[in-house]
Amino acid sequence: GAGEQRTWIVYLAGEIHSDWRERIAAGVAAADLPVVLTHPVTDHILGPEDDKFWHDHKGAGVNAIRTGTLLREADVVVVRFGEKYKQWNAAFDAGQAAALGTPLITLHPPAHDHALKEVDRAALAVAREPEQVVAILRYAIEGRL
Repeated sequence: GAGEQRTWIVYLAGEIHSDWRERIAAGVAAADLPVVLTHPVTDHILGPEDDKFWHDHKGAGVNAIRTGTLLREADVVVVRFGEKYKQWNAAFDAGQAAALGTPLITLHPPAHDHALKEVDRAALAVAREPEQVVAILRYAIEGRL
């Protein structure tokens, strides 16, 4: 009805080895933003598999179904490129978001600027810290910095 606030769905893609998702969740809660955070499965879901190749491929196939659905449902996609790993899956998620026309925020250290220049060009904003992502979301949703 009138005056009701919509809920924004924000998909958090990319690096799984640090606390950046928790920091965004804490910031969204502190700012009382009408945001639901979604994210890929960050653990292996299909149980033990002797052959590593098939384990990875089964997991990737099931995760791709989930990831594709969550990406399509998202209002905003945040993609984190971390320090230590070459995250091809993160680049793929960023490309899917761009192809879908979904607003994209990238989150990465300055050291990755050159490697990610094409991805950053497709993004609405480039953030260095999770707290900057929260500030960008607050601005997008409430029109205030």
